[in-house]
Amino acid sequence: MSSLPKADPIADLLKRAKTIAVVGLSNSPLRPSHGVAAYMQTQGYRIIPVNPKIHGALGEKSYASLLDVPEKIDIVNIFRRPEYVEEIVDQAIRLKVPAVWMQEQVINEKAAEKARRAGIFVVMDRCILQEHHARFG
Repeated sequence: MSSLPKADPIADLLKRAKTIAVVGLSNSPLRPSHGVAAYMQTQGYRIIPVNPKIHGALGEKSYASLLDVPEKIDIVNIFRRPEYVEEIVDQAIRLKVPAVWMQEQVINEKAAEKARRAGIFVVMDRCILQEHHARFG
């Protein structure tokens, strides 16, 4: 009696994705966004910092907004307070980004619903590092 493996859309996303735009990425190694992005970079993902207040982080040029990023983005990883999420989701929709990931304590149901209606896969209130580590160790 064989049972089919349970679907894991997060694992599928993390396997498929190559480029992660990290909105709110700090260039300070003391900030959670920096540690999480650095980990994802060591796992082979291309990290694109999106933060108008810095010139770059982790050896990558920073962009003021998602709309300024000149390449295809697979995941928008959000390290911003919930009140800023809707604007970021609007940009992700314009760019037809396949997935939006809101880090722990980043919860905006209205923005998540808007993204889902636009066909975007949404992960909310979860850490991408922890989810990656749990699946791929």
